Amino acid sequence: MTRQLTMDTSTLTSTPDDGQIDYAYLKASRKINSVFSERNQWPERGMSVS
Repeated sequence: MTRQLTMDTSTLTSTPDDGQIDYAYLKASRKINSVFSERNQWPERGMSVS
């Protein structure tokens, strides 16, 4: 399954491109924000969450 979300880097919020807010979306969004907090930079490429 391939899904995409859009991050607003100024507010650290995300929006699922397909409009479905579910567990997979929330987990991915939290993971991306966690990586940003740890490294102080956004991931260069997409991320995989299981």
